[in-house]
Amino acid sequence: MEIILIIVYTLVLSLIFFYSLAQLNLLINYIKAQKKEDTSKIYDFSDPDQIPFVTIQLPVYNELYVMERLLDGIGKIQYPKDKLEIQVLDDSTDESVEITSEKVRELAEMGFDISQIRRVDRVGFKAGALKEGMKNAKGEFLAIFDADFLPQADFLLKTIPHFKDEKVGVVQTRWGHINRDYSLLTKMQAFALDAHFTIEQVGRNTKQHFINFNGTAGVWRKACILDAGNWESDTLTEDLDLSYRSQLKGWKFKYLENVETPAELPVVISAARSQQFRWNKGGAENFRKMKGRLIFDKNTPLKTKIHGLIHLLNSSMFLSIFVVAILSIPMLYIKGMRPEYKSFFQFTSLFVLSTLIFFACYWVAYKRIHGKGIRSFGNYVRDFFFFFSVAMGFSLHNSLAVLEGHMGKKSAFIRTPKFNVTTLKDNWKSNKYLQGKLSVVNYIEGLLMLYFLFGIVSAFKLTDYGLLPFHLMLFFGFGFVFYKSVTCRT
Repeated sequence: MEIILIIVYTLVLSLIFFYSLAQLNLLINYIKAQKKEDTSKIYDFSDPDQIPFVTIQLPVYNELYVMERLLDGIGKIQYPKDKLEIQVLDDSTDESVEITSEKVRELAEMGFDISQIRRVDRVGFKAGALKEGMKNAKGEFLAIFDADFLPQADFLLKTIPHFKDEKVGVVQTRWGHINRDYSLLTKMQAFALDAHFTIEQVGRNTKQHFINFNGTAGVWRKACILDAGNWESDTLTEDLDLSYRSQLKGWKFKYLENVETPAELPVVISAARSQQFRWNKGGAENFRKMKGRLIFDKNTPLKTKIHGLIHLLNSSMFLSIFVVAILSIPMLYIKGMRPEYKSFFQFTSLFVLSTLIFFACYWVAYKRIHGKGIRSFGNYVRDFFFFFSVAMGFSLHNSLAVLEGHMGKKSAFIRTPKFNVTTLKDNWKSNKYLQGKLSVVNYIEGLLMLYFLFGIVSAFKLTDYGLLPFHLMLFFGFGFVFYKSVTCRT
């Protein structure tokens, strides 16, 4: 049994290390990209004939708290009204339908070509709504925004010009966060997303590796969607699916790091859980669906294939982290009681390099947003500790999502509740979409908090403190997730 545990522990540590090397490569790509000047051709909008027709698509479902804010923001978009169409793809079943109808009428009176498109049922969920809207979309390009996003007025003026290159199928912008500092939970979500929208997206895009449209705050060329086979709803991340099918067909993606589109982060842990579950399960589903096409595609370079497979397996890292965490305490006791394994444990200490690589990657992303300097670095060290702790606290929940995805278990598209909450004075407890019931997983997370408390005690019992920081982070992470799950309910 000891040998089996050691083998599994080593294999999983190796997977995490390999993933960290891929992240290091993206970091190097990102740093090099900062020195490059973008010389790609763009439309000249001073010539009216070069301004193409655009359709804005707003896929919404029961967004009572944010619909007015969303449509008010869309009404400020700067673009010729004779070349702009707005589709509100409204699958709602609650009173938000009437609120949306009133706002649509207001915008129509202001001269916008806007319609509220209703379906009989939610077949295909978001993917189905986008596909249905595209049947009658007038635009050559389709800008998509989820309900919690607040696009800048000049969004189209900054994105559409990049489609002059006829092979560009998607232009994606960087997400911003209007409530980044609302709580520790929102800070940690922003911390992770900032790294994705800087190091990962730029690091891949600058070398023409596959990136993903992030489901919102981006623009598609309609011809690209149709050429790739249109929207499909057989995964929970239809955006990642269509992104890979498009790039396998030879379409280029353009990522604009310097164009920020603000959005609201989930402020309640149950909402963050539903979002994390969908993203992580969807990632695993897409690996299951796309791996063969990617591996055997003759036109995709080997390095792009490797980065693509790692990208599709991103969510599976939670499973690796969870396994390492669970096995770390048995490893602590094996190390203490079996001195013949001393050389093995000396070797595994090299895997701390993975943490150092992640530390460097996230620092570069952090200072891109917050600036550099001693104070900023001190704040970063604190936030890095909290982020990794909370991320590990989510590892059981996310691992279950990943396993469901790899096993092909189907589940409904559960949207993330929106709150319209940006300050501590705003109240989220009356949100009608929140679920207040605890699950078995919540209680297991509480037990895992105690399990890693045992690991902390064991460090002093065995006078071996090598894993103590790791167990402290796990104790805090699972404790935080359990506490928030119990207390932050309606």
